[in-house]
Amino acid sequence: MMLKRFFIICSGADTDILEDCSIGEQNKYAGIGATVFFTAIMALIAASYALYTVFDNLYTAIFFGLVWGLLIFNLDRYIVSTIKKTGHAIDELIQASPRIILAVIIAVVISKPLELKIFEKEINQVLLEQKNDLTLANKNQIAELFTPTILGLNNDIANLQKEIETKEAEVNQLYNTYIAEAEGTAGTKLLGKGPVYKEKREKHDGLLAELQQLKAENKVKIAANETQITKLKGEYETQIINTQPIINNFDGLMARVNALGKLPWLPSFFIFLLFLAIETSPIFAKLLSPKGTYDFKLEDQEATVKTNVLQNKNQQEAMLKTDYAINDRIYSDIENEDELYSHKRNKARELMQLQADAFYKKQKNVL
Repeated sequence: MMLKRFFIICSGADTDILEDCSIGEQNKYAGIGATVFFTAIMALIAASYALYTVFDNLYTAIFFGLVWGLLIFNLDRYIVSTIKKTGHAIDELIQASPRIILAVIIAVVISKPLELKIFEKEINQVLLEQKNDLTLANKNQIAELFTPTILGLNNDIANLQKEIETKEAEVNQLYNTYIAEAEGTAGTKLLGKGPVYKEKREKHDGLLAELQQLKAENKVKIAANETQITKLKGEYETQIINTQPIINNFDGLMARVNALGKLPWLPSFFIFLLFLAIETSPIFAKLLSPKGTYDFKLEDQEATVKTNVLQNKNQQEAMLKTDYAINDRIYSDIENEDELYSHKRNKARELMQLQADAFYKKQKNVL
């Protein structure tokens, strides 16, 4: 019995009027109130889950979810309680149309978070693919900042090594030339270390000294370039490590809603229709139900109040009109009385004398 009364209160119906109605009429409004109540419970659960994905705090999510559930409960209760049965379907539908639009909006808001929970595994798969794409794109973007510099340094190292190899080739060629001269297999073809041999040997030794100096200088340059390359690669890895958590946290409410949009629309649409049916069921229950005892008694009560207000208003207007007429007659009767005329004339004379005296004193003070 207490539960039934609670659901009747949830429906927004007048409990005093319903107490004098039949059990069937009471059950109808109890059913409407139960729908309003459980819709608010679904809204609480949906909002709590949605806010949990935002705040990542259970108590905060439950608190704001409770506030949202109470708001939906109050809206639904207001929507149902303000629909009046007039006996004309078109008029009732026009009267309920703004409330139906509001119910559709509420159904969308309630259903979306629950869709996110129902399709959580599929959404996680979509988010994983997006995170992988973002990770690759992030690495490529960061690499674009370092790759040109690293390539330039590697080219410098290659050029320095090529310079050494070219010099080595020249030294080796001179070495083979003076050895062949000493063996008599080339040049003068005289066996032994003659003047030509000494000349070629000195030329080789001079170029060999240049090669040693070039190797020492280029080694320092190559080492500096390699150090710079190592530093740039370290900065690249550091940026990758620092930016990766941002990508890993790419699973907020908006990201999940967008991921849900990439899934087939039909299952989500049916879930939306389910909540739309739940949200609009109290409205359509009232629209489709015939005009009952409660509606007649409520209409009679409102008509009684309206009639009483109109009667009081008409009575006040009549009294005011009568009062105006009486006042007009009274002032008309005393308009020609000599005694009243003489009294008012004397008072006017006294007032004008006082004004004249006051003006005289003021002018005298000025002079």
